[in-house]
Amino acid sequence: MAELHPQLAKDCIEIGRFPLCRVLLMNDANYPWFILVPDREDVREIFELSGDDQRQWLRESAELSRAMVELFQPDKLNLGALGNMVPQLHIHYIARYQDDPAWPKPVWGQAPAKAYDGITLGERREAMIGELGCGFVPNG
Repeated sequence: MAELHPQLAKDCIEIGRFPLCRVLLMNDANYPWFILVPDREDVREIFELSGDDQRQWLRESAELSRAMVELFQPDKLNLGALGNMVPQLHIHYIARYQDDPAWPKPVWGQAPAKAYDGITLGERREAMIGELGCGFVPNG
């Protein structure tokens, strides 16, 4: 298993795994915000994944996207693979609403992160675990 970048480990809660990717929940209750991290060493960009891994990532990406739209019914689902601060390939999935703290701007730098309380974290985690299929295995 590839080591998770320290910044991702600090900012996120790992909720489980697909065959290729770890599924992380960003510890920011301002937005439903998940991150896929392919379990591959020294990969910074999607094109650096093998062809099989690219196809698997696309399946997992579609499954996470579907689950988020079903659960959270956002006005828009934002996906982003920036990597300017964290070079390890990771893709953000953020449910956006016209009344969220950053709309219509990107979420980065718009509102201070609001850590989940234990109850809300548990509810969000369990709801997502219940919605994901496609070979998803929850932690714990």
